[in-house]
Amino acid sequence: MDEDLVIRALANRSRRQILQWLRAPTRHFTVQVDGDLVKDGVCGVLIARKLRISQPTASEHLKVLSHAKLIRGKRIKKWTFYKRDEARIKLFKKTVLAKW
Repeated sequence: MDEDLVIRALANRSRRQILQWLRAPTRHFTVQVDGDLVKDGVCGVLIARKLRISQPTASEHLKVLSHAKLIRGKRIKKWTFYKRDEARIKLFKKTVLAKW
């Protein structure tokens, strides 16, 4: 696990907000045309809209979270849907707690 990559990803408030929203997607996002919020994840367009930022900026945040393996993307048609990688997040928490 590249802990530094995860820590850098979590250093940004918007990325932490995305992770929080993705924890309970049905509570934070409306129903999507394609893809199930829980099974498939949340469309990047909806994440950008909720953050009130441009799609390219949201894509950069999502890319950082993906590289840190905190989220996973899934292509459906021409859209990418994102959901948390709970196993990776759990491993990171366990690793950090073990060091304290």
